Amino acid sequence: MRKRRTFDQYRRIDLALFALLMAVCEYVIVRATNWWFPQQPFVVSLAAALTAIVYMRWGYWGAIHAVEAGIVFCLFSGATREQYIIYCIGNLLSLLAVVLLKKAGKEKMRKGLPGLGFAALVLFLMQGGRALVALVVGSELAALPYFFTTDSLSYIFTLVIIWIAQKLDGIYEDQKHYLLRIQSQEEEKGG
Repeated sequence: MRKRRTFDQYRRIDLALFALLMAVCEYVIVRATNWWFPQQPFVVSLAAALTAIVYMRWGYWGAIHAVEAGIVFCLFSGATREQYIIYCIGNLLSLLAVVLLKKAGKEKMRKGLPGLGFAALVLFLMQGGRALVALVVGSELAALPYFFTTDSLSYIFTLVIIWIAQKLDGIYEDQKHYLLRIQSQEEEKGG
């Protein structure tokens, strides 16, 4: 008889795989940007897309990935201590999107435009959180719009990734709901 994983083991493995994916994606993007486009004022990040997927799958556990995205970005960008604080803590404002997700219901929010809107909200809250934290640590008010404008291309990447994730079975879905749905389908086939 095959040994089955517990739900907790499944969650840990899934969170670890998404953490690895986040680290690799952010590393590659930062390195590629620094190599090919060092003078460009724009950045692209998959942090919001991957964090939104984890929020949809596991709720508040996605905070780990929001902070990790800030750490990886700062680490490979040669950031200052203040920038680490801005990006890591600022990204956590995106947890407000999980409150909305729980209130509205994941099943209603994961499909179609609401699912895309949720991901865009995650990105907007990350940008807003960075701007607020930057203000707290002493940045000038005139610098705050740059947290939104320099990262504006990330909206396109975020929406495309989430649109694709919506089409893939179980990717942009609460994992408890997904596993129960799969189990139910297997029981119908077997019974």
